Amino acid sequence: MTDSKTRNVVITGASAGLGRAIAHAFASEDACIGLIARNRERLEAARAEVERLGGKGVVLVADVADPQQVEQAAAQMEQEFGPIDVWVNNAMTSVFSPFDQMTPEEFRRVTEVTYLGAVHGTMSALKRMLPRDRGMVIQVGSALSERSIPLQSAYCGAKHGMRGFTDSIRCELIHSKSRVHLTMVQLPAMNTPQFAWVKSRLPNKPQPVPPIFQPEVAADAILWASHHRRREIYVGMPTVKAMWGNKLVAGFADLYLGRTGYRSQQTGEPEDPNRPSNLWESVPGPFGAHGSFDDRAKGSSPQVWLVQNRWALCAIAAGLAAGAALGAKARRNR
Repeated sequence: MTDSKTRNVVITGASAGLGRAIAHAFASEDACIGLIARNRERLEAARAEVERLGGKGVVLVADVADPQQVEQAAAQMEQEFGPIDVWVNNAMTSVFSPFDQMTPEEFRRVTEVTYLGAVHGTMSALKRMLPRDRGMVIQVGSALSERSIPLQSAYCGAKHGMRGFTDSIRCELIHSKSRVHLTMVQLPAMNTPQFAWVKSRLPNKPQPVPPIFQPEVAADAILWASHHRRREIYVGMPTVKAMWGNKLVAGFADLYLGRTGYRSQQTGEPEDPNRPSNLWESVPGPFGAHGSFDDRAKGSSPQVWLVQNRWALCAIAAGLAAGAALGAKARRNR
């Protein structure tokens, strides 16, 4: 399925990391893109990249934890480019810390950005999409929305919450026979700059739990999802294993992650306890889509290809099965 017209797309958390890669992916289709984040300088850089790739961009400085700022950004986007076709809720933050060392304020902030930020974005999107009876909201999820890990209790809780409220709204859309679509794209560990600025109490520098994927793998899957009405998409075999493993052997996963989850989220390099974090305000710097793990990150996922081509593969399998059955029948007749 492809769209014949230029689409208007909003991306939250668009100034760096996965959001920047998502903007690049939509720009490759000449989309008009509203770029939401707190850091104007990086948003301007992202807008310039979007326009070099063939799209159009508008900088929308906003903190997604504030619903009024999100609503103002949505209004500005439509004033600039017209009706929003796709809204991507990608903004996030986290704290790497044992739960008993976190403050209530830190936990609240992660929840307000990662969970309520998606709620606010969905509200502003549906406010416009429902009367038109068209549009799509894409929630950027995580394998951690099903299988939590230690040291990120606030983030894991937020992703669980995102999944729960998305399922609820989807039921309401079905009830009202709306053609607006919600999908959630569940991701593996990504090589993004968040590990350089996320607040951390760990003795060593944080890292994504290997295996690690480049942000373009997820961005391409999100772009593909925007053209297909799937309920949920898993990106990368580690996500498939985490999602289904937790359904089948959750107790074993608890034990395994209790023993390995601290070590797997840290490099061997000591962390600077005084480095700035982006929990409360944006960290300055020319961060792009990639983090510091390029030498360990995978640039493709065979599992994503299988998801995108499942009907063709089913048709091939059915053809092979039919051919085998005909061949067996012919041998019996001889």
